[in-house]
Amino acid sequence: MISLNNIAFEFGGRYLYKDANWHIKPNERIGLIGKNGTGKSTLLRLINGEYKPTEGSISKPRDLTIGFLNQDQLSFETESSILDVTMSAFQRQLDLEHEIAEVLKVMETDYSDEVLNKLSDLQTEFDALDGYNIHHKCEKVLEGLGFTTAQLSQPYKKFSGGWRMRVMLAKLLLQNPNLLMLDEPTNHLDLPTIEWLENYLQSYEGTVIVVSHDREFLDRMINKTVEVSMQRITEYSGNYSFYLTAKEERSDLQQRQFDNQQQFIKQQEAFINRFKAKASKAAAAQSRVKLLDKLDRVEAPEDDNTRINIDFRMSSPSGKVVVELEQVSKAFPDISIVKNAAGKIERGDKIALIGANGKGKSTLLRMIAGTEPFEGQIRRGHNVIEAFYAQHQLESLNIENEILQELQQYAGERTDNELRTLLGCFLFAGDDVFKKIKVLSGGEKARVALARTLLAEANFMLLDEPTNHLDMRSINILTQAMQQYEGSFIVVSHDRHFVSEVANKIWWIENEELKEYPGTYAEYEYWRKKQEEEQAKAAKTQTVTKPNKEVKVEKAVEKPKPTGVNIQQLKKAVDAAEQALEKLKADINTLELQFADTELMKDSAKTASLKTQYEELKNRLTTTEADYENKLLELMEREQTN
Repeated sequence: MISLNNIAFEFGGRYLYKDANWHIKPNERIGLIGKNGTGKSTLLRLINGEYKPTEGSISKPRDLTIGFLNQDQLSFETESSILDVTMSAFQRQLDLEHEIAEVLKVMETDYSDEVLNKLSDLQTEFDALDGYNIHHKCEKVLEGLGFTTAQLSQPYKKFSGGWRMRVMLAKLLLQNPNLLMLDEPTNHLDLPTIEWLENYLQSYEGTVIVVSHDREFLDRMINKTVEVSMQRITEYSGNYSFYLTAKEERSDLQQRQFDNQQQFIKQQEAFINRFKAKASKAAAAQSRVKLLDKLDRVEAPEDDNTRINIDFRMSSPSGKVVVELEQVSKAFPDISIVKNAAGKIERGDKIALIGANGKGKSTLLRMIAGTEPFEGQIRRGHNVIEAFYAQHQLESLNIENEILQELQQYAGERTDNELRTLLGCFLFAGDDVFKKIKVLSGGEKARVALARTLLAEANFMLLDEPTNHLDMRSINILTQAMQQYEGSFIVVSHDRHFVSEVANKIWWIENEELKEYPGTYAEYEYWRKKQEEEQAKAAKTQTVTKPNKEVKVEKAVEKPKPTGVNIQQLKKAVDAAEQALEKLKADINTLELQFADTELMKDSAKTASLKTQYEELKNRLTTTEADYENKLLELMEREQTN
């Protein structure tokens, strides 16, 4: 469909790509990844025709339609409603609708065959383009992206940047281009909307290229990963998790090649230095100099998953109870957030506060931090030392300071070497620490603000969307930092992978109540889906049941009902399920290793066969895991009751 042939692009005196190739095929779901600054967004603009390559060529069909979502679209202004803006995706249908209305006016006085035939032609084309359903389509997509029915008629200019981006996304999705390119589409979306977008894109009929730092979104949506790194474009035939496995294999091979070549270079240089001054060996030494000049150098692989060890300091631990909420209420003129809510944060709690936008997550965080007025009581426990990170804190950075200077103001007794080590963990190495804050990107400022927060020596942290503006590598570092932190924290985030890795409790706001699930995000998701399945089943059978009165803080976890099977049989069933699980994982690992074989992947028929086997094994793994969990829960309950 599109072919990038030996392209190069020079920007700011350096090459983003050099002799790079990429062939984009129909119906692919591609995740475009790479560190910030490697040129992912620039590559999309090259494909879109906004930029021209410095070298090489980009070929694409003349009739190819491209839809491109990018941050520049936030500058668009209009007095029209968001529904009207979205409807402009169907320009031909709107033109036909207008023409039909004009012909109907003419027909009030003119019933000639010419007018009737024109009306018939217009209506036939309008019907063929599904013009009678365009209003319904627009409303469905906008509501899927989080808008209420009442908001559809409100002016576009009334909405903030994040909501405007959703309108632009809706318009693009409805235009249904052959190639859909999305640059960080999940940045402004909440969890329910991200899940809706995943489902929509999975059934999209064209090709999709998406730049995203949301690992879970990439895993669920894409079937190919393309990495921009070290001036190259490298393809991997699988989702992001598959890419990580294949990249590790490739990096190990590249590291061995690099080490072997470095050893060879040292040997040649030693020979040259020893014999270049001897007349009898001068020719041989010069020959080796030429050999080294012509040598195709292997570059050391980049490590995007660096392990870190941050020296967290807490002046002292907090008491057992960190924060307690009692009869807490908060309302704005147009919306009520919580009413008589209760909750408790205890020492060691790692809480993720999740849910849709507009539910009051950030407001609740500010209430706990004491920066937002409310009714009721929020009591601090003994010896609680607090640190609060929010997006507005990027603006509190002194733009005239150098990065190191900014941290020195919050460093306490830490030395400059310790501060530079901390900044190194946040990807500021060498002379980077002397950069002025004012020249940093949004992601770099976020990393500085996060590093500053971690210097507070707090035993309780409140973090509002800390992964915003961060690339994959930075999120990996933040994840490790939060895993190493021994204090308590509550974090607002829409990044499911990050939440899965750091949280041991889940909070959400529903029907003005603060609710809790006492487990990890993966356990919460399993429980939530089971709840939805039961509700759907109850609605389908139209069984009348008493309303289930929910407590303000949910503690009960659904367990399967005990059966008549004896404990010994259950143990055997659990062992069998566990063995089946391990075999499936081993089979999947074997297939993933085959995917890493570049030569094998050139055989399209073999690749397709392997992909089919891979998907079948993954589906069986999901089913087997659920079966294993159910049997294990049943066994545990039987053992407790006996």
